[in-house]
Amino acid sequence: MKAFSARCVATASGMIELDSMAEGSSPIEEMMELTAQSLCQLEIKDHFNIIKEIGRGKYGRVLLVTHRCRGTPMALKVLPKASTKLKGFLREYCTSLQLSCHPCIVGLFGIAFQSNEHYGFAQELVVGRDLFAIIQPRVGIPECAVKRCAVQLASALAYIHRVGLVHRDIKPENVLLLDTHCRHVKLADFGLTQKRGTLVRFISGTLPYMAPELCAMALEEGGEEAKAPPLSVQPSLDTWAFGVLLFCILTGFFPWERCVDDDDFYEEFAAWRRDPAGATAPTQWRRFTPTCMEMFGRLLALDAGERGSAEDVKGFVGEEWVRERSLSMQPEQGATGPSPSCTE
Repeated sequence: MKAFSARCVATASGMIELDSMAEGSSPIEEMMELTAQSLCQLEIKDHFNIIKEIGRGKYGRVLLVTHRCRGTPMALKVLPKASTKLKGFLREYCTSLQLSCHPCIVGLFGIAFQSNEHYGFAQELVVGRDLFAIIQPRVGIPECAVKRCAVQLASALAYIHRVGLVHRDIKPENVLLLDTHCRHVKLADFGLTQKRGTLVRFISGTLPYMAPELCAMALEEGGEEAKAPPLSVQPSLDTWAFGVLLFCILTGFFPWERCVDDDDFYEEFAAWRRDPAGATAPTQWRRFTPTCMEMFGRLLALDAGERGSAEDVKGFVGEEWVRERSLSMQPEQGATGPSPSCTE
């Protein structure tokens, strides 16, 4: 494909200077430039019937709508211009569009637009709840459902990583369910997704799911300079978050609040993983079978370079993961009490 030249594209909100597209630039970067040039201006209520709000997050809202002309039900993601950069919106939309062909990733309609106050794009409507909604506090969800979910998410993550991207926000709230038994799940929300190898200077994501190398970048109080040098975004960040997600849905509580030395639960886990033969497993991990412990050992390796891939879980689904439920329904009480519930 012929390289695009650098240019500024006019939009209703001003001018956006796009990166020059040299040969070898990613498909997403090329899609961003083309989308910026063709981004249509419309008012949401003129083209869509708004049924209700079905989701809300830090960066925007998701609306259940029907198309006024065609009657097609859609999930419309809208982000306020006041807090959203055009380039960030374009990146999320184009990333989502590129990945949407995978059966375990939420689909897109290829509709992107801007109104006077918002940027927006249309996604397939997943009629159901998210994974977070079915977690029973301090119990989790049935092991068979966890395994079905794990295999599908592993497939989605493997695809994302194969095309050179890292999701960066793996958590139950971003896993949409087509049924409550997790027979079909879809990974969503690519607002933080970046190219593998991108250098990041500030943390973003959800603390309990962040890998130790990312937590090391926690800002000084008051938002000063980061403590650590820039971190290269790698699939190992997703692998760690995936491991934490599996722990959460198997137990109904977090293994820790964040991966830092002053978190007692994480420090106990880290000491055990540094000497798994000599140290005793922390109480909240003793519910798992040796096979499951081996799986977690790969997903939650302290050294990012030794961490396995999300697809490693497929080699463990034929074995039992949790010991007798009667013995492990509730987390055992230690000196500092149980970890916080996933739904608290």
